[in-house]
Amino acid sequence: MRRLDVLERRKTPVVSWYLDMSMVRDYWGDERKYHHTAPINMIYGFHEALRIIAEESLERRFERHRLNHRALVAGIEIMGLSMLVPESERLPMLNAVCIPDGVDDIKIRKALLNDFGIEIGGGLGEFAGRIWRVGLMGHTSHPRNVLLFLSALETALKTEKFKVQPGALDAAAAVYQEK
Repeated sequence: MRRLDVLERRKTPVVSWYLDMSMVRDYWGDERKYHHTAPINMIYGFHEALRIIAEESLERRFERHRLNHRALVAGIEIMGLSMLVPESERLPMLNAVCIPDGVDDIKIRKALLNDFGIEIGGGLGEFAGRIWRVGLMGHTSHPRNVLLFLSALETALKTEKFKVQPGALDAAAAVYQEK
């Protein structure tokens, strides 16, 4: 195959039937277009996720994410770390923590994963090696996970000889108590 053909094919979007709801709509519509085997386990999983959200209610779910975000940020800032994004622009589910000077991004993430079973993301693009991406989404957005993460991060930073300011767990706990 000529190189040009390969490059041209890359410009063509990849068609996927994975949860293609327009295809499902067309099948059940008047035209009865191609019937395909839907990824049924994914549909059951999607249904269960929506059931859990409805049971909690969107309002309570949003508030839980905001509360856990505030507790995380309180602990991060008490430790002497900072958030990348200004407070008014933050999303509670996506937390970008600035990596302090002299701290090895990879060593900290490996320690969190290997010693505590916690996986966080490194920065992407221009932020590679400069931030950690800490997710508080869905089921993981709970006080026990925030407190575990803060404790684990403090331990990992101390192991790397970073001078951590004490009180991260107390700062997070204070946020939970004021709710």
